[in-house]
Amino acid sequence: MSIRWTYAFVDRPADRFGRAVEFWTAVTDTRLSEFRGERDEFVTLLPGAGADACVKAQGVDSGPGGAHLDFAVEDVPEFVRSALRLGAGTAAEHEGWAVLRSPAGQLFCAVPWHGESVRPPVVRGSRLDQVCVDVPPSLYDTEVAFWSALLTDWESAPGSLPEFHVVKPPPGLPIRVLLQRLGQERRSEERLGQERPATAHLDLACADIEATRARHEELGAAFVAQGSHWTVMRDPAGGTYCLTGRDPETGGPANGS
Repeated sequence: MSIRWTYAFVDRPADRFGRAVEFWTAVTDTRLSEFRGERDEFVTLLPGAGADACVKAQGVDSGPGGAHLDFAVEDVPEFVRSALRLGAGTAAEHEGWAVLRSPAGQLFCAVPWHGESVRPPVVRGSRLDQVCVDVPPSLYDTEVAFWSALLTDWESAPGSLPEFHVVKPPPGLPIRVLLQRLGQERRSEERLGQERPATAHLDLACADIEATRARHEELGAAFVAQGSHWTVMRDPAGGTYCLTGRDPETGGPANGS
């Protein structure tokens, strides 16, 4: 099933949703659409003229939020059937679209394609271009197999480190998938011994991580931790995300290798 467009969703607690969208519109050089939903919990981040949106935001009623992917397809029912055959579960069904759950518990959506085709440009040397799914080690191999099979015309390959696996879309699609194997199992706070599902966060490709970090801190973000070629940040709504040392145009290594 061919994916015609992808959206990264910024999921943040409803009581901090305003701070979240203010920050992410500044970071992506976008403006807000009209709010949608029964509680005005959905909004699209609109780029300038000539480009199509690829980032949306949602206010969630429980939990810290995170991120998820929307896949825009021509035949939503067929995409849903394919996902279910490969091991996904149904989280919610709506008229014309569906919320699904990967084998490791990561939510994603199947939505109709409305002709989106033009990727937004790089903004000040960075681009929000990746959703990273953080997977407990016992579920990692299953999750890699699932996303690789679901996204059949995407390139699936090991990442730069053993704990990463990249599922890269064909040229022109704006959002890629990174799978990260966590160092240990997650345990539910409610019930000792019960595994928590996968979660996800947003990644930006940055030509200069330090310059992007400085800009984000001016906008209210805070430094969390330093990785080998990424920096973990926290946005003003409390959501974590990463600045990664990748080419913002291609998404690949900054040196092109």
